[in-house]
Amino acid sequence: MQPKVLFITPPFTQLNTAYPATAYLKGFLEIHNIAVPHCDLSIELFTSVFSSTFLQEMFEEAQALENNHYPEVSNMKAQYIACVDIVIAFLQKHDISTAKHILKTDFLPAGHRLKHVNTEIKWAAGDIGIIDKAKHYATLFIEEIGDFIQANVDEFFAFTKYAEQIATSASSFDQIDEFLSYQPTLIEEKMLDILVAQIEYHQPKLVCFTIPFPGNLFAALRCSQFIKQLFPDIHVAFGGGYCNTELRALEDPRIFEFIDFISLDDGEGPLLKIVNYLEGKVDINQLERTFVLENNQVVYKNKIPNTIYHHRNLPAPNYSGLPYHKYVSFLDVVNPMHRMWTDARWNKLTISHGCYWKQCSFCDVNLDYIGNYQNTTADDLVNKIEKIIKDTGITGFHFVDEAAPPKMLRALSNTLIERNINITWWTNIRFEKTFDFELCQLMAKSGCIAVTGGLEVASDRLLSKMKKGVDIAQVTRVTHHFSQNNIMVHAYLMYGFPTETEQETIDSLEIVRQLFQKNCIQSAFWHQFTTTIHSPIGKNPEAFGIEITGPEFEGFAQNDLYHKDPQGANHPKYTKGLNLALHNYLNNAGFDVPLQKWFNFPVVPTTHPKNLIESFLSEIAVK
Repeated sequence: MQPKVLFITPPFTQLNTAYPATAYLKGFLEIHNIAVPHCDLSIELFTSVFSSTFLQEMFEEAQALENNHYPEVSNMKAQYIACVDIVIAFLQKHDISTAKHILKTDFLPAGHRLKHVNTEIKWAAGDIGIIDKAKHYATLFIEEIGDFIQANVDEFFAFTKYAEQIATSASSFDQIDEFLSYQPTLIEEKMLDILVAQIEYHQPKLVCFTIPFPGNLFAALRCSQFIKQLFPDIHVAFGGGYCNTELRALEDPRIFEFIDFISLDDGEGPLLKIVNYLEGKVDINQLERTFVLENNQVVYKNKIPNTIYHHRNLPAPNYSGLPYHKYVSFLDVVNPMHRMWTDARWNKLTISHGCYWKQCSFCDVNLDYIGNYQNTTADDLVNKIEKIIKDTGITGFHFVDEAAPPKMLRALSNTLIERNINITWWTNIRFEKTFDFELCQLMAKSGCIAVTGGLEVASDRLLSKMKKGVDIAQVTRVTHHFSQNNIMVHAYLMYGFPTETEQETIDSLEIVRQLFQKNCIQSAFWHQFTTTIHSPIGKNPEAFGIEITGPEFEGFAQNDLYHKDPQGANHPKYTKGLNLALHNYLNNAGFDVPLQKWFNFPVVPTTHPKNLIESFLSEIAVK
């Protein structure tokens, strides 16, 4: 094979399963005879930090810095150090004997989270309930240590992100550049030790970092800074969701002190061209969708026409080589649907590329990962599923589509049944009328246990303004069909959409309450609306009644925008109350509590009748 390309997922992403980007690109490059090891630096760092050896160093560092936040953790540090290796091993293996050991009185220190643990949670009977209870207690124990690290040793530390606060809406590179000039923290030093070991073992010519989220950027830059200092002959490339979304207008050359290439959109074509360029097979002007530095100027190289690798022709992602024994299952939220993001192992796979709907006004529909819709066949998809199971030994699948096409889900379900392939799976959908009872029944028979979808604002006026293509009655019918077939439903909720009034926010909460009460949905999450520059709203704010007020672009990232909404309510003040109500609904509580009780300021009464969702459900029965 040709010289090695080392792929790295930088800290921190999901800790219960592997992020799929490196597996996709590994599968592609290896059929082009390019050797590609990959490293999940996220889980490698996490398991190194949460060890007795490192915790000893961490407590010493906090003392040296004279930081003493969460003093009860310091006071019980010997117990934290003694427990942590056992707890991490349990969160990896979930064995019943260790679960019982963890739940023994006085085994875990009663820190600031565990001493407030909800003792009224009703756990399942038998070993499953014991393991889940131990997972929950173990998760709180680990979170206590995380709180201590963030408060005393490294302010950037978090479980699924690192230094997100300086990478989010970073229109200027100034602050990131300043922090890169500081000495690495204790956490970063451990990360760099792991990085050096990987580089010395694999001897790559090119190191590629996938940066899916703002919370991966700084760690990737810290690593690439170190590579340039210690291994100056190695080239470094960045790509992934953050670059695709936020760095499309990049002008500031300073980032190229640490890296050589930034590619946009699908990585297959750009990476193959970068490898060919480094081997002298093509010149720099043959690069595709790639930023480079020429004469201290950021230059976008994009030879047209691009080399297109259609979704249906791509090989299966190759997860081999990732440390599946190290991933940990957290159980912070007991709700069975909500826990799926942090608990259990899932193979991540896309059914289709992009979104078949691609009309929602708040979405980045102008970007390739949304707007460029490509599909495949059910047989090809199931072939990939079989290969991934062989690689990982895991039969759980999370299909991470923007919106899985109903026709494809029908074909996939039929093919899984016909070929007698038993998997457990969940995916993201639109709540469209195609999901009738029969299709939901078929999906359940093939192994589907859950779906997620964007209800967004539970207001027909705003849903129309969003171009969601659904209304509340339709969402009710569809979610009911899923729930009737024991497929759990998670709804993404939004508040603060342009021109949304206080009345519409409260009415939305009432709709959500009724959907939970009638078991149409079992889980949900509120997001406050943010205008993005690549969305129809960001491109034409006047049409949506808002005014863009910033931030001023200063040459680096460009995505989230600030806006004024003269017709809308003061949306941030509703955050606490909306989340408090939702927390109760997630736990099957609070359905009879008046909406006013969730807020510490007067709110308008809902205009919806208490039986609105029930009336929609009765229409199904009549039909």
